[in-house]
Amino acid sequence: MRISVFGLGYVGCVSAACLAGMGHEVIGVDVNQVKVDLVNDGKAPVVEEGIGELVAEVVRTGALRATRDVREAVEGSEISLVCVGTPSAANGSLDTAYLERVTEEIGAALAERGGRHTVVFRSTMLPGTCLNLLVPLLEKALGGTVGVDVDVAVNPEFLREGTSVKDFFDPPKTVIGELGPNGGDMVAALYEGLPGEVFRVPVPTAEAIKYADNAFHGLKIGFANELGAVCQALGVDSHQVIDVFLADRKLNISPAYLRPGFAFGGSCLPKDLRSLVHAARRADVSVPILAHVLASNADHLQRAVDLVERTGKRRVGLFGLSFKPGTDDLRESPLVELAERLFGKGYDLRIYDANVHLSRLLGANRDYIESRLPHLAQLLTDSVDDVLDHAEVCLVGTRDPAVLAALPHGDGPVIVDLVRLPDADARRTEPGYMGLAW
Repeated sequence: MRISVFGLGYVGCVSAACLAGMGHEVIGVDVNQVKVDLVNDGKAPVVEEGIGELVAEVVRTGALRATRDVREAVEGSEISLVCVGTPSAANGSLDTAYLERVTEEIGAALAERGGRHTVVFRSTMLPGTCLNLLVPLLEKALGGTVGVDVDVAVNPEFLREGTSVKDFFDPPKTVIGELGPNGGDMVAALYEGLPGEVFRVPVPTAEAIKYADNAFHGLKIGFANELGAVCQALGVDSHQVIDVFLADRKLNISPAYLRPGFAFGGSCLPKDLRSLVHAARRADVSVPILAHVLASNADHLQRAVDLVERTGKRRVGLFGLSFKPGTDDLRESPLVELAERLFGKGYDLRIYDANVHLSRLLGANRDYIESRLPHLAQLLTDSVDDVLDHAEVCLVGTRDPAVLAALPHGDGPVIVDLVRLPDADARRTEPGYMGLAW
């Protein structure tokens, strides 16, 4: 395939050289003449393990060359990869100036050349950037329509500086955000033969995935460093702790707990986070990530309250009360906190939880609910239908089969979904459905 790669920094240079190494015919494009000259001399403009030898080889064979001429590059290719930088502006926002300029230049070149072409954005950009900013710019410069005269896709990269050549040939995954199958097929053909699962998703999803990855990577590093600092202060070997932590592939290094849903609670997580943060403070160790986990959790719970308030309705039904399905444990249940906030704001509340019976609550469990929600007896019902008959708004915090079977579609109460119902995708088209974080 004939490919033009715009931007010869780390991502662009590595992408261009590796694609040329796979047998494609590649033209690199950059505004910096020094970078262009280096590539044409068989030298890499970046320092990276293995890139120097690879660039020298693919330039020698004629598979890779470079130019500053956008029109030459577009005319000599059938697919363009945009790999220009998206740095932070002074206020922290994303600077898309380079993206916008290259998009307009490619569109103008295509207007002169004619014929179908595929433009692939590999630069990191926030969801909505492609569809709301770049596609209109491309269509205006081209004087045509995306999907008819030109195909557009988003193809985020997952290359680590220092191992980017290795990462290119052994990717953790390939993500293709496509506006149509033609553009998606072109991108998929670029990486044919490489390992890793291929995900073909909507364009905004592809844009968001890169941010999800990098945010989580930063969170992991910050978590490990804060935990290490606390362990050191307490006289514990942090590397031994992390070695055991990493060995747990069922809960720790796994998909467990990594699905957007409702706030966490229960008798362990909140108290243990409080204890750890308190110990850190006593040892004069700053742990801003750990210290804000509970605050983040509280903010997420407030989102559910906000959704109810947004409806303007006063009669509310709550399905689920215990902190976890299949238990009657109410201690620090986020659903209890939710009920307490709504009741305190004067909402007319009815609650159903098949596992919660006031007469059976014992010990600390009973003491907790009596201190937090002393009016539970008058709010609790043993009938799903009672809640549905009462409520103008139903908060669903359980996947109890009896509740799922009874929830109406279409006309009926507003459904505020806290658990992502099994039929959430279908319900999202209904005017009375509100998902908490989806």
